[in-house]
Amino acid sequence: MTSTVWRTSGWVLLGASLILALSLGIRHGFGLFLAPMSAEFGWGREVFAFAIALQNLIWGLTQPFTGALADRYGAARTVIVGGVLYALGLALMALADSLWSLSLSAGLLIGIGLSGTSFSVILGVVGRAVPMEKRSMAMGIAAAAGSFGQFAMLPGTLGLIGWLGWSSALLALGLLVALIVPLVGLLRDRPQPPQADEQSLGEALREAAGHAGFWLLALGFFVCGFQVVFIGVHLPAYLVDQQLPAQVGTTVLALVGLFNVFGTYLAGWLGGRHPKPPLLSALYLLRAVVIAAFVYLPLSEWSAYAFGMAMGLLWLSTVPLTNGTVATLFGVRNLSMLGGIVFLFHQLGAFLGGWLGGWLYDRTGSYELVWQISIALSLMAALLNWPVREQPVARLRTAGAA
Repeated sequence: MTSTVWRTSGWVLLGASLILALSLGIRHGFGLFLAPMSAEFGWGREVFAFAIALQNLIWGLTQPFTGALADRYGAARTVIVGGVLYALGLALMALADSLWSLSLSAGLLIGIGLSGTSFSVILGVVGRAVPMEKRSMAMGIAAAAGSFGQFAMLPGTLGLIGWLGWSSALLALGLLVALIVPLVGLLRDRPQPPQADEQSLGEALREAAGHAGFWLLALGFFVCGFQVVFIGVHLPAYLVDQQLPAQVGTTVLALVGLFNVFGTYLAGWLGGRHPKPPLLSALYLLRAVVIAAFVYLPLSEWSAYAFGMAMGLLWLSTVPLTNGTVATLFGVRNLSMLGGIVFLFHQLGAFLGGWLGGWLYDRTGSYELVWQISIALSLMAALLNWPVREQPVARLRTAGAA
């Protein structure tokens, strides 16, 4: 990247990284509130799990719309509104005492807030700010920052719960999320000027809908969402069920965040040098192996830590590869919207993984079936991504030739 390009995009990458670190770092700590809130109000695990599953569903359903607004009018307003709603949702979650109030705050408001402050919108800004040959790497750096936020915020969130109690801890996290609003000034995102032959939204949607690779990427991303939310929400409780100390679950999730920094950066680097769909297939195959080893080999604190490190390398490595493939196929003009549609499938999987974990546990007293489903889905995702060809659509090839 030349010094001139770096001066124009470096601040954008910094702002994007900080926003993702806050937005995703705090979001990944929600599983730590399952036990104290459920214990205080006498809930089964399904109540909290449903609210978090709803959050992921709302996040996914609103993502294409927030992405389209960011593509057309720039990301600043979208991120500001998302940050405000996110902070408000955390404040109301601190006051929640029923399924409905928890679903409104943790589910609806935080879900909409995340749609404006997370991957599809923020990586769309990054994609527009850097040259094509550096796009995968830049997306990997920004996504890695979100992972570092998970590593940093999980121990901090646990400490806040122990020091202030779960309710005041949520209020403190709301204040941290509010920092997203001034950070928007670093993004300096400008929508690309309209071209005479520019696609309408409808044309862009029809083009993507008619491309088999788009749907294969989306279906593969469904699996990613299922796994990361099931593990993020239920792993601490699962390890306690297996007679391990509560601190082990927090440490495992922190290790996931730490090693995901390296995994996501590496995925972005590899995606700039090799075709991305085969890399995605390899990632999902490795997830199947790691999950199976964790579930079926003897469990100890050290095996749990090893699972956190291995899963961390594979955790969000799918994000720069998936978004980078969408950008290659269709260009960056509608990247936030099209990436948002693919991300919707991720969040449909996230809803199912978060809710199904709680539902099956309350009825069977075990997570075993959900682990088995996760392994099978990994194999399916590997097969789905393999036939995708990373080649720009005919419209872009014609424009390039001209």
